[in-house]
Amino acid sequence: MPGGGIAATKRIHAEHPDIKIVVLTVSQNERDLFDALIAGASGYILKHASPSRLPDALRGVLAGEAALPRTLERRLIEEFRRRELRERRSRRFVPRRRGGTAELTKRELDVLNLISDELPTPVVAQRLGISEVTVRRHISSVMAKLEVSSRAGAVQLAHRHGWLEGS
Repeated sequence: MPGGGIAATKRIHAEHPDIKIVVLTVSQNERDLFDALIAGASGYILKHASPSRLPDALRGVLAGEAALPRTLERRLIEEFRRRELRERRSRRFVPRRRGGTAELTKRELDVLNLISDELPTPVVAQRLGISEVTVRRHISSVMAKLEVSSRAGAVQLAHRHGWLEGS
């Protein structure tokens, strides 16, 4: 297709989001599948699939179902799991003892990871390229958010809940 099927899918979906788009392709590449779905496709059918499958797949898409090749479903599920785990790790919502949640910043998590290795404040500061005062502020903030009274308490809580790299 001139301009590429993914680009066409993206344009059509952007201009007409209610239209159901089914990509008919030879590509079994999972990246192409993901790109098509992200672009707005409701289906992704391989050209070498049984011709008798096409009408049922199209009716299914019109009824709100997805049409995906069984050979790529497993890869889609695995990618979903990988992305969900990455997203959860990047959010880092930390439960508080009194209910609610407290979110640690990326920098607070960086500091927490380094102090979990029992590195002293000057070394943490050097590794992160920040001042020792800033490291201490981050540690104080982490301790307040986690409602613990020591670095060790913060590290212990983080390990217990798997918030640290390698946990």
